[in-house]
Amino acid sequence: MQQLKDRILRDGKNLGKGILKVDGFVNHQVDPTLMDACGREFARRFANLGATKILTAEISGIAPAVTTGIHLNLPVVYARKSKPITMPDQVYLTLAPSHTKGRMVELIVSPEYLSNGEKVLIIDDFLASGATILGLVRLAETAGSKIVGIGALIEKIFEGGRAALEPLGVPIESLACIKSLDDGKIEFLD
Repeated sequence: MQQLKDRILRDGKNLGKGILKVDGFVNHQVDPTLMDACGREFARRFANLGATKILTAEISGIAPAVTTGIHLNLPVVYARKSKPITMPDQVYLTLAPSHTKGRMVELIVSPEYLSNGEKVLIIDDFLASGATILGLVRLAETAGSKIVGIGALIEKIFEGGRAALEPLGVPIESLACIKSLDDGKIEFLD
């Protein structure tokens, strides 16, 4: 998606060690117009999957997931990273490594919002190693839900996450695919 690529080139920052900072428009300060365009594009690409729910991870996946939910008219559930007192005692919980936090994080979903028989579309900000998305897959499968598709705003091809997800046998769509962050540059896959 050219609009997203242009914004990454203009405002994204290559911090080295495979980390791309997009805080100014995706995951700290959000550009709602850009996220709306991304949600519309995901909705176009995933329109025929029969999804009944969208699942994402707190916090960076919320904006693209919500705008996709608006365009598909679907509810959005996000896996929390800490359990609030309002959540029931019995929850779905898994661990996933966080590249930017440098540690394992919990992903927690209440059984009230993810149930048996759901057809789940996963939308997240990044597809890198695939570890976070695989954590979301585990949560959905534990709930008895079926994954029908996976979307990421930005895919870092060089981290191999797509290969980790391909055995799921579902469509995987990324709006901007980065082939390299070497030498301080940001290079997209054409």
